[in-house]
Amino acid sequence: MITSQHKIGSGFDARSTAAEVLDGIDLSGKLALVTGGYSGLGLETTRALANAGAHVVVPARRPADAEAALAGISGTEVGELDLADLTSVEAFAHRFLDTGRSIDLLIAGAGIMAAPERRVGRGWESHFAICHLGHHALVSRLWPALTASGGARVVTVASSGHHSSPMRWHDVHFERGYDRWLAYGQAKTANVLFAVHLDKLGAGHGIRAFSLHPGAILTPLQRHLRPEEMVERGWIDEHGNQADPDFKSPEQGAATQVWAATSPSLDGLGGLYCEDCDVAEIAEEEGEWVGVRPYAIDAGEAARLWKLSDDLTGVSLG
Repeated sequence: MITSQHKIGSGFDARSTAAEVLDGIDLSGKLALVTGGYSGLGLETTRALANAGAHVVVPARRPADAEAALAGISGTEVGELDLADLTSVEAFAHRFLDTGRSIDLLIAGAGIMAAPERRVGRGWESHFAICHLGHHALVSRLWPALTASGGARVVTVASSGHHSSPMRWHDVHFERGYDRWLAYGQAKTANVLFAVHLDKLGAGHGIRAFSLHPGAILTPLQRHLRPEEMVERGWIDEHGNQADPDFKSPEQGAATQVWAATSPSLDGLGGLYCEDCDVAEIAEEEGEWVGVRPYAIDAGEAARLWKLSDDLTGVSLG
């Protein structure tokens, strides 16, 4: 298979921070939209983009919490959005489009991990709905603002968790038995496939798409895990302190999404999965959790997921 899915020698690595990858990049006059941009890695992403001169729109399910979190960061605004509710997605998109603004950078970072079984929207499994379907509908509805930019980038925050599950076409919504880690894994695979097909559809409009693994970081994403689970996994010690030396700081964790959204090194490229501030290699072997699994960048799988997502949400690019 001929692919651009190879490291490009970015000059950055796993310990680079969002501020470092933006050094020398002026985002003045650019508009960025960051879902999940008021907590964890999203907050650090918003901070870095705003510090580089971008105006950052942060959609939030809890607008008051977002306003409080962003109070010290100039050049930001908050809008109400619940990714699990298609009516909310439509309303947010209409409000934004009515302003007549274009979107230069869209980072789809909101999500959940290892949550208890829950149905949202039209009976959808919550990981698949919130991490993927809500973003599919949002990007589709914001398409006019993305095409108006003439050179937009869309970045989906996936995870090495995609290694745990390809798309479960036989039971996408886990109606035959629920596993929270497989549900998370499938949703993260969907994030990667989404970028693959979005890039195919958007390249002719100047829109390029990327997905990424931010690294392992202790953030509110672990809210559904008991402390003893994280101790068992070696993430924290019995006192709640970080125990895994490979974990990144939030500033380091935000770096790859910021790099994917802004780096000139990616000009002319798209549909790629990134990690540690570089394009990742293809992981042909199972079990290493490094790189991207072939099923997550398969064009046929990506097109199939796009069609399913159009059908489930009732929203498409036309």
